[in-house]
Amino acid sequence: MKIFIKLLLSSLFLVSCIRENTSTEDLMEMAPENSILKFSGNFMQGPYGNNVNGKAEIYEKNGTYTLVLNENFTISNGPDLYIYVSKEQQPSQFISLGKLKSVNGGQTYTFMSSVNFEEYKYAVVHCQQYNHLFSYASLQKQ
Repeated sequence: MKIFIKLLLSSLFLVSCIRENTSTEDLMEMAPENSILKFSGNFMQGPYGNNVNGKAEIYEKNGTYTLVLNENFTISNGPDLYIYVSKEQQPSQFISLGKLKSVNGGQTYTFMSSVNFEEYKYAVVHCQQYNHLFSYASLQKQ
């Protein structure tokens, strides 16, 4: 009976995680027209991310910043994935740009706040629910 209950609880846990997974659709979003590339970096695999590929780029236009995950962006799926601009790879001081829109392809995240990119030098994909780092990109001035 104990085995049956454990099996049932494990199945429920797995199903609940699957429902929360991030979209796999390629949104094909791009940087705003006439914006200037300020920072970029290649995504690296974190302890919980797999099949990580692509680049993070930050563009500026009229005081508005846009983080672009390029068309080659891919990462393994997971529950509650968010995109941050962070002071460190394992984020404790960060600016949340919202839920990750997709685990594949081009997507953009716009933010207005003035960010000191000498301090906030990472773009991070992070599972908020379990505090797991999936991927990070070290942002270099262009």
